[in-house]
Amino acid sequence: MPFTAKLNAEIERRRDDLIALTQDLIRIPTLNPPGQKYREICTFLGERLAKSGFTIELIRAEGAIADSDEFPRWNLVARHEGPRKGDCVHFNSHHDVVEVGHGWTRDPFGGELDDGKIYGRGACDMKGGLATSIIAAEAFLAICPDYAGAIEISATADEESGGYGGVAYLAEKCYFNPVRVQHVIIPEPLNKDRICLGHRGVWWAEIETKGRIAHGSMPFLGDCAVRHMGAVLEEMEANLFPLLASKRTDMPVVPDGAKQSTLNINSIHGGAAEQPAEYTGLPAPCVPDRCRIIIDRRFLIEEEIDDVKAEVAAMLEKIKSERPDFEYEIRDLFEVIPTMTAEDAPIVTTVAKAIKQVMDINPEFVVSPGTYDQKHIDRIGRLKNCIAYGPGVLDLAHQPDEWIGVQDMIDSANVMALTLVDLLKPS
Repeated sequence: MPFTAKLNAEIERRRDDLIALTQDLIRIPTLNPPGQKYREICTFLGERLAKSGFTIELIRAEGAIADSDEFPRWNLVARHEGPRKGDCVHFNSHHDVVEVGHGWTRDPFGGELDDGKIYGRGACDMKGGLATSIIAAEAFLAICPDYAGAIEISATADEESGGYGGVAYLAEKCYFNPVRVQHVIIPEPLNKDRICLGHRGVWWAEIETKGRIAHGSMPFLGDCAVRHMGAVLEEMEANLFPLLASKRTDMPVVPDGAKQSTLNINSIHGGAAEQPAEYTGLPAPCVPDRCRIIIDRRFLIEEEIDDVKAEVAAMLEKIKSERPDFEYEIRDLFEVIPTMTAEDAPIVTTVAKAIKQVMDINPEFVVSPGTYDQKHIDRIGRLKNCIAYGPGVLDLAHQPDEWIGVQDMIDSANVMALTLVDLLKPS
């Protein structure tokens, strides 16, 4: 039997194991926030991978953002050393999932299998991808025990909230040092026939307008911060949004609407704090002296972060010059520079070749509209040879009745295993 066929047969033989592993992972509700069951899922994975000959490290991101004794940020790094020297291929998946939300018709943590699909929160984003990388590695080791190099599999915390308790922490501890790791695949759900080279940039900031409190029956004695914020929103609609829509990128961002710069108003609040749902009284009659919005600005590789911030500052200064008593403050919350791996990078060309072998198609190269943990591997780890590739449909992420297709995982497992064959040169 040809070598590729042997590998394919080994992965197919593990189909039921792949399904069961995905279901088991979904059934551990690693909700973020607040960061539940992180130790439990890392322990579960560590016990499994240890049986396959991996050396296991459980690493708490002590002191990282959101780490606490109640909700510690646990990560798993598993490493399998080949008998000969060579490169290390690292599969990195986040184990946290977002809130369930409303609208589900199935148990969000049931892992139900129906018509070739496994349902549950995190099924495609990205416990299915994590399970796929494990099956691919285990199948490769069964067929190719004499290989050159090492395989690593990590399950990391908090990608959904920035990754600072996960990949960022590990990168700071040199787990993604290019001397230690040479190739990284992040099995995010970008479709099995796509290779994601990187992502746009992001800047989050809080804008606060300021006023003066007064009795609501005499608003002329105060200064309404909400009305000031209304002027900000009006200026955004009139000038800033059209300006952003005119900016286009040469990055292969998907979907098409994300090929332009975008800005989302993430939240708005002015005046007295909202009361608990069970409170039945009326609010006090006050003129609001503060109003805040959170903005989520996504920018292109052709833009500089300083220019992105300057556009918003210029808009606010324009309003200040035209509007009496307008006072504001901007606070930076979070920023990520765009990143994009070159199409001729070793991990890109190798995975592209494997996709062609498995599916007889040339993959589409894409860039993600939002960020993921490649940002930390690139900027902190200084490791450029990194992509996102994995099974699943990106549009299903964070949706009710999230699912992943079993055959998509099988196909992606074949791609990952053939990638290992190409990079680790078994004899």
